[in-house]
Amino acid sequence: MQTYAHAPQLNESYVNYVWETLPRHVRPTLLLPSPTLSAQLGCEITIASETFQHTGSFKFRAAYNLLASVPQQHIVAASSGNFGQAVAYACRLLGKTCMVVMPNTSAQVKVVAVQSYGGQVDLIDVRAISRAERVQQLLKEHPDAFAAPAYDDYRVVAGNSTLGKDILSTHNFDVIVVPVGGGGLSSGLIIARDHLQASTEIVGAEPLPGNDAARSLRSGQLIRNEHEPATIADGARTLSLGQLNWEILRQGIRDIIEVPDETTVEALRRYFIYANLKVEPTGALALGAVISQPERFRDKRICCVVSGGNVDPAVYAQVLVEA
Repeated sequence: MQTYAHAPQLNESYVNYVWETLPRHVRPTLLLPSPTLSAQLGCEITIASETFQHTGSFKFRAAYNLLASVPQQHIVAASSGNFGQAVAYACRLLGKTCMVVMPNTSAQVKVVAVQSYGGQVDLIDVRAISRAERVQQLLKEHPDAFAAPAYDDYRVVAGNSTLGKDILSTHNFDVIVVPVGGGGLSSGLIIARDHLQASTEIVGAEPLPGNDAARSLRSGQLIRNEHEPATIADGARTLSLGQLNWEILRQGIRDIIEVPDETTVEALRRYFIYANLKVEPTGALALGAVISQPERFRDKRICCVVSGGNVDPAVYAQVLVEA
């Protein structure tokens, strides 16, 4: 396996350990062929859906693997929702407590979910203070707490790599298309692909209004958004890729496709109508990428990763009614 300057611990031995220990705590991803979407888009599409994962997204894989490895009993995290839910539920299972910093624009369903799992929610106006700044304030108030990174950590990436193992150990795809926000999930898939010595291309799908990862890949250096992106894909409202994630992506990702919000919405509708699947906007990015560039995927075996299904009912209903 490739070695990484920002995480020398992310080696073959550690990945093997995570693959042996984490699966007993997570649900395997649902792999769902879609003949209808395949016929529409001219390729063979299989959906890898994490909507039925604990807490409704892939984030539980990362959160549990991370928090089970640290001794601290109180956890502080920042999240737009899915990582916060995963942290709260993992803390409940591990007998820990947590506080989750969330933007006051977060989907209400995600705020309520964090609270339902026993987590405390700290809502902030990101125009006045960033999530990272608020986390630092809370760490000063709770010096014994552990600040849980949502994506820029080798334990997070290794936890997410178990999704790649689920996909690649049983199927031979030409391309896996995966949503990109902070890069934790796409990095995990690259690690799994390389660990299994598969030839599958990994292609990222990023919201056009927050295309820092695509711009970084084109320029060859890590680029940050000036502000949290105003995109319907709330799980991808990140300022930049993590340092470790960028190191992995620049070596292992084939391409990153920028998906307009209206195309993300169209993908969400198609999942509902043609796959009977409730998907959150960020989770629809991969199919949105295929819709955006159908010729890029023509006649290939494609796996579209649905990262989660935690969408605000009012937003979801509005999107479907507008169709």
